[in-house]
Order: sequence, then structure tokens, then C-alpha cells
Amino acid sequence: MTLSTDQFDGRLVLPAEADFEEAVLGRVFNGRRPGRRPDAVLLAANEQDVAAGVRLANEQGWTVAVRSGGHAWAAWSVRDGGLLIDLGALTTISYDEATEIVSAGPATKGGDQLSPFLEERGRFFNGGHCPSVGIGGFLLQGGQGWNQRGWGWAAESVVAVDVVTGEGELVRADADQNSDLYWAARGAGPSFPGIVVRFHIRTRPKFGFLGHTVHAYEVEDFVEVMTWLYRAHHEISTNVEIVAVCTPTPLPSGETRRVFLVTGVAFEDDHESARAALAPFNECPVIDRAIFVMDCAESSLAEHRAQQELQNPEHAQYICDNLWVDGENTPEGIAAMIEGIRPLFTTNPTEKGFAIWMSNAPMRRELPDMAFSMQTEAYVASYTVYDDPADYQRNRDWLNEVMAHAQPVTAGQYLGDSDFTNRQLKFMADDNYRRLQQIIAERDPDGRFARYLAKDPATLNKNHWEL
Repeated sequence: MTLSTDQFDGRLVLPAEADFEEAVLGRVFNGRRPGRRPDAVLLAANEQDVAAGVRLANEQGWTVAVRSGGHAWAAWSVRDGGLLIDLGALTTISYDEATEIVSAGPATKGGDQLSPFLEERGRFFNGGHCPSVGIGGFLLQGGQGWNQRGWGWAAESVVAVDVVTGEGELVRADADQNSDLYWAARGAGPSFPGIVVRFHIRTRPKFGFLGHTVHAYEVEDFVEVMTWLYRAHHEISTNVEIVAVCTPTPLPSGETRRVFLVTGVAFEDDHESARAALAPFNECPVIDRAIFVMDCAESSLAEHRAQQELQNPEHAQYICDNLWVDGENTPEGIAAMIEGIRPLFTTNPTEKGFAIWMSNAPMRRELPDMAFSMQTEAYVASYTVYDDPADYQRNRDWLNEVMAHAQPVTAGQYLGDSDFTNRQLKFMADDNYRRLQQIIAERDPDGRFARYLAKDPATLNKNHWEL
């Protein structure tokens, strides 16, 4: 294939070139590499390159896949055939003091780059927990960010996006212009019918004090502790992020082993307010059995970013799956939900693997009019983390088995931690999914942009056991 690269400030990389594999996979976070390969990779230097890349794809008859941060566990950006447009250079950040809106490129790392930029200006945006996650895929999928139970999904803070369309044109999309693309950009994920090259995000004042409470329990105490937490999380201040995680942890004894952690992070004005917000954690009826208790210690976002990097080592091999947990808020309903998710937390077969339970309660409010439309009062994700590719099938089989055990309390799944090539669940309200398909049909009738990477595209957005 002979193609002119003069039209790009960046670089078009073809399969015959020595660094083609690096261009395809180098920015994929998950060390479990897919076997798929595109026809070419465009390392875009700027927005104009992205537009020129789409026009080239139109000329060549290529589909277009997009990579922002490279954190999709299933490597959705790597497809068979077509053009992969890598947005890794699009990381420019600017802030408007008058409107308190920050504008950033899609490959901007939410924790490593955007958060420190905003903190210097006394502002904050509830981006993703893992600091190296690019904001592009994160926001397109809805955005499970810091303290979403109190502040809402990160995509709700997006006020506008700059989009390259299927014709290779750059347009602004917001509530008043190209509003269909604006609606879709907040939740469509990797089937968005365009390429977002810039996000415009509403910020909030930075909190004055970050208080951190941690209780460590033996894994055997999971059921009792979770029974209390399910009853308590509705009553805890919505300025507190509530997460329970089963993970290997350094202990005061000096050993590191798997324990069950219950954590609260309070975003408050001062230490006194944070201590009051976190006080309900001390009412856990089995707190006397805790391995250790850290009560409202002063913390920082930098500390949390460092911990997240330890929890999520880059280029380790991951298999991940998730579920929106649903059930009645009754003793029987709570018991069923806890039993459904118990094996995800207590039987992980990998030394570094972990599982998280995140509270969204009380999540009874109506969501804004956007594509993202599925939520329950608790979210669970489980991760196997390993180094030897020979362990893949054993870990995959385990994760499928424990997810099947959780099926009776599963409402659906979140796009960000999903792999539709393995398991397809509902991820969007039916009306929203139909509306998205209509927008895709109108905006991208030729199928220029890649759709969801799925085992069975005909049964997307359905729980497989309900078919």
C-alpha cells in the first residue's frame, strides 16, 4: 500500500514499518494483548490530523477506531482492519476563570495531569480514580469518578465537546448546537459516531479537607461487614465516597495478605466536618474484630493517586468483569445481594487480584438527558491480575463462574469495565439505546466509525440470560 503522509503533522504508521506493533499496542494499558490488527495507525498530532485521518479513511473505505488513554480492559481501540487513530498527543489543557470551565484533550490523564492542574487553581473535577486513565473513554462511558454518589457521574459535568464528524469536519456540540452528538457523547462509549477531540467540563471548588477512614477485616468477616454496610450506606453523608475492596494489603504486623477493607473518603471543608461525616463507620457492629482501624486521617489526592497506581500496575495482565447489583432493601434482599457477590470477593485465584464494591446510594434521582442511563445503588467489579499468559483460561473460567453466581442480583453492567467479546449485558436504558442507534444511523450511515466490539452485535444491550 502506498499512501501519502504529507497531509499529517503526526505520522501514519503502516504494517511494513518496524514500529507498527508499538504503534498498535504500545499505549494499551492491559498487558493481555489482543490478536487483532488494523490496516494502519495514525499517531495524530492535533485536531487537524484527526479530521484528515477520517477523510483518508473515507477515501480508503476504512472503518475508524479511536484510542484516547488506552485503558479499556478489552482494548476496544484495536480492531481487525481499518484505521486506528491514536489521540495520545491531544493533551492540551486550558481553564477559563470567568466560566470555571476547563477544556482538555481526550488523552489528558485525569489524575496525573488534569487534577493537579485544577488543584493549583483551587478547583476540582471528579474524574477517574486510576490517575493514568485518559478522560476521553472515561467520559464517553459516563464516568465513574470520585464521589459519584454525591456529585453525580463525571459526564454530567461535560458542557460541550468538539467533535470530528464522519465527513471529517470539526464541530462544536452542546445543548444548543449538534445536541444529538452532545447527548450521545455522555454515555455512548466506543460506539460514539464521531471523534471527540476536546471536552469542555464544568469544575467545582476544591474541598478544604480530605478525610480518610479505613477498616481492615479478615475475608471471613465479609458477610457480616457487608450486611452492616448495606444497611448503613444510605445514611452516610453524600460528601463521603464509600468503597469496600478485597485486596492484598500491607498490615501493621509487617506482612502483606488479602483482607477486606471498608473505606470512606470525606470531601469536606475542615477536619471536624470530615470526622462527623465519617463517624457512622465506627458503628460497624464487628469493629472490635478489625485488624486495624484508621479513623479520619488527613489525606490528599496525591496519596490516593499513588495508591491507585500500586493497585493497578501498568502492563500487568488483567481480566475484568462487573455488574450493577440490584435487589430489595430488605433483610432478605440484602442477604441475597451479598451472597450473589460473595465469591467475587472471597475466591479470587490471583495473588494481585481484587474486587471492589462502590456505593451509589442514595441514587434515586433522575439522571440528566444523556446516553448514560443505567445505575443501581451499588456497583461491583472484580479483577484478576497476573503475569503468565498461561493463566488466562483458568482466570477467565473463574470470573465467568462467579459472575454467573451473581446473576440473580445483576441488573446489567457498566461499559468501562466490560468485555462484550466474552459476556454481553444490558448497559443502557432501552429508550436511550434506541435513540443512540437512531443518532448513529443519521450521523454515520456508512459505518465509518467502529461500533461496540461484541461477540454478538445483534443482541447488544440485553442480559444474555434473558434472551
